[in-house]
Amino acid sequence: MQAVIEKLNENLKLVYRQALDADKKLDELQQQGHGKFQALFAQDAGFDFAAKRFKPYVLDVAADVEALSQSEQLDEAKLKKAVFKLQQLIQLLATFK
Repeated sequence: MQAVIEKLNENLKLVYRQALDADKKLDELQQQGHGKFQALFAQDAGFDFAAKRFKPYVLDVAADVEALSQSEQLDEAKLKKAVFKLQQLIQLLATFK
């Protein structure tokens, strides 16, 4: 289980850096009058909230991974949810570049 958590954390570090860059670009676009949207993800993306920037989503996945690392037994449902949300972030960041 520890190897899974470590791999998730590695991916989170990469996604976090990309999210900061993407948020900066979104700020620039919004200042230019673009980027008139309510949320980055649709409601079926696994997140329980809506945000206009990537960082809150990354922090949400990080909280999920932290909760997984604190539990004594691997909760497969929580793991699947965290991995799904991380995949959603990676895919959107890849298309955002």
